[in-house]
This record gives sequence, C-alpha cells and structure tokens, in this order.
Amino acid sequence: MADTDEYRTIRKASEGIYREKGSRFISLVLPVRDENEIKSHLEAVRKQHHEARHHCFAWVLGSEGGRWRANDDGEPSGTAGRPILGQIRSHGLTNILIVVSRYFGGSLLGVSGLMNAYRTAAASAISNSEIIDHVVHDQYEISFPYQSMNDVMKIIKEEEINHSDLIYDQDCRMKVFFRSSASSRILGRFSRIRGFSNRFLGSE
Repeated sequence: MADTDEYRTIRKASEGIYREKGSRFISLVLPVRDENEIKSHLEAVRKQHHEARHHCFAWVLGSEGGRWRANDDGEPSGTAGRPILGQIRSHGLTNILIVVSRYFGGSLLGVSGLMNAYRTAAASAISNSEIIDHVVHDQYEISFPYQSMNDVMKIIKEEEINHSDLIYDQDCRMKVFFRSSASSRILGRFSRIRGFSNRFLGSE
C-alpha cells in the first residue's frame, strides 16, 4: 500500500506550442504509469516529429512523485529537461510525461531563451489538459470456504467494496476492489474469517 492513495495528474493527452525566433517548440503531455509506457511514448513522438532537432522531456512517477527524470536531448545542460520538470512540479502533478520537440528556426536563443521556451511550451500543454485528483485502488482475489460466504458478504456490504467474478464452489473466489488507504483495515477484517486467503492483483 502506498503512503498516500491520492495524487494529481491529467485525464488524457494534450498538446501545446511555443514559437521563438523561427523555432517551434511542440509539447505533448501524457498520463503514464511506468517507464515502459514512457519509453513507448518517446519512441512514438520521435517518429511523429522525425524532422525535429531535439526531443527534450521530463517525467514523474509515483503517488508522491518520488521517481523522476529530466533529459535535455542535446540542448545545453539544464536548459530543457529541468524547466519542463519544473512545470510538472509547480502544478503538483505525477504519473505524467511531457515531451517538447524543437524544430530549429536558424537563430540561437541562448541559455535563458531556451529555458523560457521549454518552460513555456510545457506550461502550454499543461494548460490545455484537464487536471484531476486520482484515487489509487487496490485489487485482490480473495478465496474462502462456501460456509464463510455470509461473513464475507457482510464485510463487503459494510465496507461498500466493489466486487466481481464471484465463483461459487466448495472454495469460493472473487475479485475485490477498494481504496488503497483502506487495505490494511479491510484485509484485517477478512483475515479473521476461517479459511480466508488473498492474492494482490495490482493497483490503479
């Protein structure tokens, strides 16, 4: 179970754009869950904007934003990835990737100009997105003897637990889905039922 089960992120992908001295900075913000998904998105952006000179990005993962990366992709150190990351942090977002693809316009912008351009492009994409508060839920498969069905269903009703895929047999099984912050308490109640066992399926 995570330390917190609620975080701010975006509902779906959004785009933004910033122009400066002929250069175009096209930004894309995406909700993400893991580094494999991030890698796939980066590959797709590079293919889509294959004529762009740079594809700078930053991402943050985890309900508390503890995992992150910023990449300048050939721009002077600290002029691209960090400003993009700064926009993610300033909006309090996580589980998010921002990529800014730069089409060079022929004029150098300098360090401050680049930092402003990447920061503004990232801000543009965020401003066009819908920011949401996401609550993390844990999913378990639980197993118990048929004789314990009433005890299990009593807890499910009292805790207002979502459930599905109920299999009736000598040993019954079903999937349950509840808020991550309630996991310890709910599993504690279930564990007092004779013959009860559970298998963690994941969080979302």
